[in-house]
Amino acid sequence: MIFRRRDKRSWWRVVAEFVWPRGGWRRTFTYVKHRLHRLPDPPERIARGIFAGVFTTFTPFYGIHFVVAGTIAWVLRGNIPAALLGTFFGNPLTYLPIGVISLQTGHAILGRPTLHEDEISRSLGGKFLDAGEDLKNNFLAIFTDRSPDWHGLGIFYHEVFLPYLVGGIVPGIIVGLAAYYISLPVITAYQKRRRGALAAKLAALREMRSSREKQARDADEDQKPD
Repeated sequence: MIFRRRDKRSWWRVVAEFVWPRGGWRRTFTYVKHRLHRLPDPPERIARGIFAGVFTTFTPFYGIHFVVAGTIAWVLRGNIPAALLGTFFGNPLTYLPIGVISLQTGHAILGRPTLHEDEISRSLGGKFLDAGEDLKNNFLAIFTDRSPDWHGLGIFYHEVFLPYLVGGIVPGIIVGLAAYYISLPVITAYQKRRRGALAAKLAALREMRSSREKQARDADEDQKPD
């Protein structure tokens, strides 16, 4: 395979590099910043794509954030690669505060008792595990005589997924708009500076070419007999 890694990574190394990538998160963020600056699109479209990517990190659609961000960017006529890069706002350093804010906001909007942060961190993992166990057992029930059980999935939907989905809208829009208005002037200035540098480089090349042509003409003139 062309894209297969030469060094096969163990599971613990995959998890470790997900939490702390090789080179650190600063290097990752720097790479994302440079990629955003070099996207060949107007700043407004790139900024709309960034909004879509950042907003998506406040949704509970883990595993398909790229699909969701790309779809939102397409609807907003934003830059889709910028939306995919914008999803890097969601990472192991930010997932916990994003989840806590979204769940707290969702429970408040739905009129349910507000959960404390320590309660969320203790019970959230168990609800994910229960929902995953129900999914596995219900899938196996299709091929066996097991009875499907939706109890864990029901709790997960009502206490985690729905509040997360509803509660992530408001902070997602706020943070997404902040990312939009911060990135727009930065990308605009970078593109202007880059266009100026390219124009100066082209002008220097033209001047060099003109000088060489003049030197060639002068040499031809010198070689002509009197």
